[in-house]
Amino acid sequence: MLSVRGVSKAYAGRRGETSALCPLDLDVGEGEFVSLVGPSGCGKSTLLHIVAGLEPATTGTVTLGGERVLGPGAELGVVFQQQTLFPWLSVRENVRFPLTLARHRGRARQAGSEREADRVERLLRLVDLWDFRDSAPAELSGGMQQRAALARALAARPEVLLMDEPFGALDAQTREEMQGLLLHVIQHHRIMTLFVTHDVEEALILSDRVVVFSERPGRVVATFDVPVPRADRSPDLKLDEALLRLKRDILSLLRGRARPEEQRRRLLLGLTHTPRGEDP
Repeated sequence: MLSVRGVSKAYAGRRGETSALCPLDLDVGEGEFVSLVGPSGCGKSTLLHIVAGLEPATTGTVTLGGERVLGPGAELGVVFQQQTLFPWLSVRENVRFPLTLARHRGRARQAGSEREADRVERLLRLVDLWDFRDSAPAELSGGMQQRAALARALAARPEVLLMDEPFGALDAQTREEMQGLLLHVIQHHRIMTLFVTHDVEEALILSDRVVVFSERPGRVVATFDVPVPRADRSPDLKLDEALLRLKRDILSLLRGRARPEEQRRRLLLGLTHTPRGEDP
């Protein structure tokens, strides 16, 4: 289990300290896909970076399997909104890089260049990039670059996949294709995933749970279980009636239009309908 306990973040500036995250707790279980949604600047990406070991928390701890996360490691695969492929390496060499790094650090989970090459080939075929294995990143479209970044993140067999708005810069059609690919990948790998997005629809299509953040300083205001089995997920589910009701409830929380007592009543009772006369 990935466990976040009492994690907060504050930044010092010329005008004093700015609180980005209130102390919060969050758990992600083995094989679970959890999305974080909330207003811009509410600390979703900050929390992801803390979990990834890319920046320290002001208070609190992050543990994975009972061990504290103190910095980046092979057990944490990260995909950012803007692709971070090395432009001087081919697609195949980019995907191989985490395996090469682990081997040089003595942390490789498998030995031998042939087995390493087999894993790279399997991942490139999984994301449908084998035919572009010798291309430079600049020769790929945005969606193809993100597919390569996803394959690279999976190369070292991480225990957790952390994704920070990975499809935010893509056009609508490519974004839907990437959602379908990610659904296929997580079905294939059953990897624990923490996913940041501004798109509520995307969160509902991909996730087992959706965690809603407040405005800055971010705190968890609600958690929604998605009532669609993982095996039945597809981008076409955006028109599913149950997911549309959940989408209305989450947007109501994000926009602050529902009265606090009504929000609380609906969350406690598990109601997902919009009361008559209320703007969804």
